[in-house]
Amino acid sequence: MSEAPSLADDVFTRLSALLAERREADPESSYAAKLYARGPDAILKKIGEESAELIMASKDGRLDGIVHEAADVFFHIMALLAFHGLSIDDVRRELARREGVSGIEEKRARQPG
Repeated sequence: MSEAPSLADDVFTRLSALLAERREADPESSYAAKLYARGPDAILKKIGEESAELIMASKDGRLDGIVHEAADVFFHIMALLAFHGLSIDDVRRELARREGVSGIEEKRARQPG
């Protein structure tokens, strides 16, 4: 039985680090740097577009399309995180905090008053 990859070997961790590096890259040399240069609205627009494509792939039952479009959504969400100086580890910590908590209770706790 093989062990699970270490955190340092995780593709999300590597991608998160790469996207953070690209914040300082030349927009002509990097797709992520080009997104960052265009600002958060450009990243949000891509998240919306890729999410819509994921929805359509799922409605069509195209399993390969679902995987491809989900990867695109993850990429652009991670780019948004990096734009704001956040990483996948911030999301991991939040998911760990929620682990074992009812989704209904967790959402109720976030609502004001």
